[in-house]
Amino acid sequence: MYRKLLVATDGSPLSKKAVKSAIDLAGAIGAELVALYVVPRYPVSYFEGGISVSPQEVARIEKQWTDKGQDVVDAVAGAAQSAGIKAKAVVARSDLVAESILAAAKKHRCDLIVMASHGRKGIKRILLGSETQHVLTQSTVPVLVLR
Repeated sequence: MYRKLLVATDGSPLSKKAVKSAIDLAGAIGAELVALYVVPRYPVSYFEGGISVSPQEVARIEKQWTDKGQDVVDAVAGAAQSAGIKAKAVVARSDLVAESILAAAKKHRCDLIVMASHGRKGIKRILLGSETQHVLTQSTVPVLVLR
């Protein structure tokens, strides 16, 4: 069956359900768990004359986001370890969330990706796209999507 699961989380209530399911599944089948949080880069203004933010402020904000992500995956790894599951916490920094999930699964040799569907509908889905959909269509390993 599966030996190593990657669970992608953003700390939202829906992704917490995916994390719980991933921990339960890993425990039931004796698999390891890799918890991944993808931190976006600070957005740069695309408008000439827009609000400028100092590089120091950008670095501070990105560090704050990274620290939050680390806290989230550390909590996931801690919960998994408390359940007797070998777990690793990983934080990636990228605006390309789906690509980061796929790259982490490959790097850590995961044979199943577990993630939440974010349920965007209508115009938001068209404008923002779906990271889950991208992972589903591009992954070379099975993907378990939870609602």
